[in-house]
Amino acid sequence: MREPITESAILGGGCFWCLDAAFREIAGIENVICGYAGGQRPDPSFERVSTGTTGHAEVVEVFFDPEIITYSDVLNIFWVIHNPTTKNAQGYDIGPEYRSIILYQSGEQKAIATDSIAAIAKLWPNPVVTELVPLEKFYPAEDYHQQYFSKNPSLGYCVAVINPKLVKIREKFKARLKV
Repeated sequence: MREPITESAILGGGCFWCLDAAFREIAGIENVICGYAGGQRPDPSFERVSTGTTGHAEVVEVFFDPEIITYSDVLNIFWVIHNPTTKNAQGYDIGPEYRSIILYQSGEQKAIATDSIAAIAKLWPNPVVTELVPLEKFYPAEDYHQQYFSKNPSLGYCVAVINPKLVKIREKFKARLKV
């Protein structure tokens, strides 16, 4: 049995609970951590990030096995989970903390993300506003945000916002779902 190889992608596309729940369904995804990145203020908290003044976005760090799922594949799933054409908003979640953002960790990730953004831009009628920036630091979110959907599937936000995204992921990526 081989030792697992793990890489990570750091992505923001609205509420991190949505991204977390969706990526957890995909084969090759080993873990997902909700957090904050892309801002200037050190040691952000949910309360501070929610003010929209820290510069941080709600993001997830997606740990994946590149022999099962590539960084490019992770980005393809990311594009389905959120709308990359709405600046600082996803549905009713409004503010810079909900922006579409890819935080790359290497030149290779930057090149792949640049190509991915160009490809997805051809599919949308409005311009893609996803930021592509180098990762400076990732801050894990508070414990109660981790695996939020699996702990609270019947809460209103989970039913109204996360469930439809999961249905979409399950339909579009049926062959990639965990068994």
